[in-house]
Amino acid sequence: MHARPSVRALAGLTAYCSFIHFAVGCAPTAPLIVPSTSPHQQKTAAVIAAPVEGAPAFTDVAAAAGITYRWQIQGPRPLNILQTIGNGCAFLDYNNDGNLDILLVGPKLGLYRGDGKGHFTDVTHAMGLDKLAGDFLGCAVGDYDNDGFDDVYISANNGGVLLHNEAGKRFTDVTRKAGIASQPWGTSCTFADMDGDGKLDLYICNYVVFGPQTQPRLCDYSGFQSACGPRFYTPERGVLYHNEGRGSFRDVTAAWRGQTVSGAGLGVAAADFDGSGRPGLAIANDERPGDLMVNQGGKLRNIGVESGTAYDGSGNIHGAMGLDWGDYDNDGKLDLVVATFQHEAKNLYHNDGGRLFTDHSMQVGLAENTIPGVSFGIKFLDFDNDGFLDLAIANGHVQDNVASIDKSTTYRQTVQLLHNRQGMSFEDVSRGAGAALLQPIVGRGLAIGDFDNDGKMDILVVNSEGAPMLLHNETQTRNHWLICRLVGKKSNRDAIGAMVTVTAGGKKLLRHCATDGSYLSASDRRVHFGLGDATEASVTVRWPDGTGSAYTHVSPDRVVTLHQGEATIR
Repeated sequence: MHARPSVRALAGLTAYCSFIHFAVGCAPTAPLIVPSTSPHQQKTAAVIAAPVEGAPAFTDVAAAAGITYRWQIQGPRPLNILQTIGNGCAFLDYNNDGNLDILLVGPKLGLYRGDGKGHFTDVTHAMGLDKLAGDFLGCAVGDYDNDGFDDVYISANNGGVLLHNEAGKRFTDVTRKAGIASQPWGTSCTFADMDGDGKLDLYICNYVVFGPQTQPRLCDYSGFQSACGPRFYTPERGVLYHNEGRGSFRDVTAAWRGQTVSGAGLGVAAADFDGSGRPGLAIANDERPGDLMVNQGGKLRNIGVESGTAYDGSGNIHGAMGLDWGDYDNDGKLDLVVATFQHEAKNLYHNDGGRLFTDHSMQVGLAENTIPGVSFGIKFLDFDNDGFLDLAIANGHVQDNVASIDKSTTYRQTVQLLHNRQGMSFEDVSRGAGAALLQPIVGRGLAIGDFDNDGKMDILVVNSEGAPMLLHNETQTRNHWLICRLVGKKSNRDAIGAMVTVTAGGKKLLRHCATDGSYLSASDRRVHFGLGDATEASVTVRWPDGTGSAYTHVSPDRVVTLHQGEATIR
């Protein structure tokens, strides 16, 4: 999240952009940049057609669903780097009733209970969350004590809170009791079982040193004062906490060699990307090389540079914010996507095997469609259930007065939806996906989940200067689907880290069980599959402890619960 593109980034832009003058940027196929600073003045000439079979259709139903939360950036303007960092959100099932709930993170938290039919009730007070206040930024969701209820870690600037879920009736602050220290500038975080002991550990990214006395607060841009980029500040580094059991955590960052990260971390996602049976960590760093931490069993080794994921395809450092793992071409290996700053391609690192990756952003059309945006939240999802993972991206600039500095861009930008064309290319379909995706916002966190259990993945987006967007997926499609809710026994109860393979209609689809990824946010941990026209599926699960389960003749269009060690589907 930097203030202006670097010289190296601009030089590398020639590989992606045919324009001679970089000041005008690259034009996307969707109206990503809208030349207006007021949401009441923004207009578009796009015509929103009536939904047709297979065409994307999303409607913002936040207000109608009962969500009243709003974000408002406090303090003087222009905004500094801390004010513009943004916030996260989450889809979770805090009361374990099978319906997704919504957590919204800000100076005050907001928790909304979902009924599975599209309506939400504010339960912030009832769950004891209204008493908490702080410079809260992001969240991680995971059942760290295996009692069957989702716990939550809230990251913060100068703080952080571990919330234990008391059987879906109340959240209790157990931070000190658990041994979790206050973080200098905690950002994205994740629960993952790093050592396979059946208990979820916790990794927390930290950004940069920025206190009340830190200077500069603002930088000069051709006579305009605005937020400085991260290069003006000393980077902070993330921490790894090992789950000791009985509600206790221990800082093992040094013991696991986790201090070898580049610092200025904004995004983190855990996954078994190398087939080792152990989760590694991908970390998105702002204006510093990206980290890829391979798990060697009690030790982490940073292979960012040697793996090909530390820099973009032209060898440049990028301003990386959010990221996510997903097998976009269905070759059985998890690929990595990274959201970056304006004038930078959003990088899609193809997993070539052998812990080697190649940036395919240009080859699949992702670069040309995403260069103009300042991108934060990013998630893989199959919005039309065709069996290929699409992409959703939340955009928004970091300088609230950027229109005075750079006439080619705006502070508020639109959410992007990119359709995966059979693993070969990505097409920007935002313009035809509904009016909500044409509404410019200050996009930050983004989460995905099926909140009404209709088999179509919905999207939750943070707007730092307004209300959240709850984008209900109303895409008309005859494609079938399957959602797998996993319950671990010897493995962690959430089965986070499990690898699930579905064979259906001649396709073999690999997905992983996770809540992390994106930016400051957490998503539905249930594993979703689009099945296309297939009317039957076979499912195999490699649980986090390495054991396997197989299920055949599984009928589609339903949510199934798979318990480790049980042969029957519930």
